[in-house]
This record gives sequence, C-alpha cells and structure tokens, in this order.
Amino acid sequence: MSDELTVVTVTYSPGPHLDRFLATLAHATDRPVTVIMADNGSTDGAPERAVERYPNARLMRTGGNLGYGTAVNRAVASIDADAGDPEFLIVANPDVQWGPGSIDLMLAAAARWPRAGALGPLIRDPDGSVYPSARHLPSLVRGGMHAVVGPFWRSNPWTAAYRQDRAEPSERPVGWLSGSCLLLRRAAFAQIGGFDERYFMYMEDVDLGDRLGQAGWLNVYVPSAEILHDKGHSTGRDPARNLAAHHRSTYTFLSDRYPRRWQAPLRAAMKGALAVRAGLVVRKARRNQAKGGRSW
Repeated sequence: MSDELTVVTVTYSPGPHLDRFLATLAHATDRPVTVIMADNGSTDGAPERAVERYPNARLMRTGGNLGYGTAVNRAVASIDADAGDPEFLIVANPDVQWGPGSIDLMLAAAARWPRAGALGPLIRDPDGSVYPSARHLPSLVRGGMHAVVGPFWRSNPWTAAYRQDRAEPSERPVGWLSGSCLLLRRAAFAQIGGFDERYFMYMEDVDLGDRLGQAGWLNVYVPSAEILHDKGHSTGRDPARNLAAHHRSTYTFLSDRYPRRWQAPLRAAMKGALAVRAGLVVRKARRNQAKGGRSW
C-alpha cells in the first residue's frame, strides 16, 4: 500500500475558501498528498489559481454541475492506477480548514478500528462551537419529529437524541458522519458503489453511512481530530432552493427505507408532510433573505 493520500474536493466557485483549504492541508498530515478538485462549473477562477499555486493540486472538470456525490465518484474513478493502491482517501468540502494533524489522527483511529469504512473529525463552526456531525440514523419517529418540530422548537428531545447533542465527544461508532470531511477506506467505498448519484445535494452522507453499516462497516467519530467548516458559503447563495433540495433528498432517503407495496400509504404521508414543511421553511427563508437576515 502507498503512503500517498488522495484528497477529493468538489468545487463550484469556492472563492477564497479553496486557498485556505489547500494552505491548511499542509498541517493536517505528514504524508504526501494529491488533491483532486472535481469542478462542477466554477466561474470565479479559484480552481485555476489553485493549480498554479499548489503543485499537488489537480483540476478535473466534470463537464457541468453534477452534484456533490456524482462529482466525488468521478474523481475517485480518476485516481491513477499507479498511485500505489492507497488504502484510504479523503473527501472534504473546499470550505474546510484543517486542524493540526487532523488527517493523521483519523488515520491512527482507522488502525484502531479495522472495520471502519468511514471516519470523521470533530467539526467546529466559524464561531468555535461544535457542529453535531456524528449522528444516529434518522428513524421514522426520531428523524420525523426532528424534521417536523426542529425548525420551531430547537431544544426538543427528538432533535437532541438524533443529533446526539448530549453525548460527550468520544471516539465511537455512530450512524452516520457529516460528508463535509470523511476519511474513507477505499475497499468499503468501492464495495457499496460510492455515493448514490440520485442525491444532487444533501442526504448523500446519511445514505452513505447507512449503506456502509448495512455492508458490515462502521462509521467512526474521531473527535481528537478537528477541522473548521464554513458551511454557509454554498448554502447562502440560494437558501430557499437549497432547502427545497434538502426536502427532496430526505424523501428519497426515507422512501428507500420503506419500499414495500403495503408501505405506500406511509410513503405518501411522508411525502405530504415533507412538502408542507418545505413550503413553510422555504417561504421563511425567502422572507429572511429579503430582509437581509439568516434563513436557517
């Protein structure tokens, strides 16, 4: 196995975030790193400038805005066969800033968890608070109540249980990990066929974690490794559109888990409830955007 790591990031006019991503990457691992930027149609010139500035960065144009999971899959498929068959790869958003040794700490955890198909770090928001990136899988009750009452009652017990808000940070298996930064065992990623390309954006990481678990792999949270994620850079462009996409992806995920014919009424109920919720939060987002305020 090669010590060289491949880091895949999906770019879509990432602006100054990409430079911070690449600059801090040097502090995240002692291993040699190649970065593949799967570009979904950037128009700001940031990926091109990155290639000029960082010799380890490679630009791969996807030919259009294919969505996050599809772009990652294309990049992984493009990894050179002569790269030495590395055991791991990193998938991360371009608005991530790497903490010191963060990748090496995840690699050390992977050695402790040989059945870990995905490992994820502790993620901090720009204000320094910890983002709940290691969660249970969304059950019908827990996930449903989180979806229905979460936007209006943030301290509700279903959301707290789903997000594991009250759990102390500890290295442990979880249901799924935020796709904003993942260390993936390539054998596990290949076994399940990578990301499900039906998800244009949102829920592809939930689906990935679920399918890894069904295939016998673990999703392991590694809070000793830390990154910062400025997640507002993409969602802030058109929050109403993104919220609507989130609800469509949520229905795709849930309907897959209840596929039987006799479960059709349940699927219809979920679709209706999500449509109502989407209408409410999208209207709220548009009002807040018109006022110049936060949307979600």
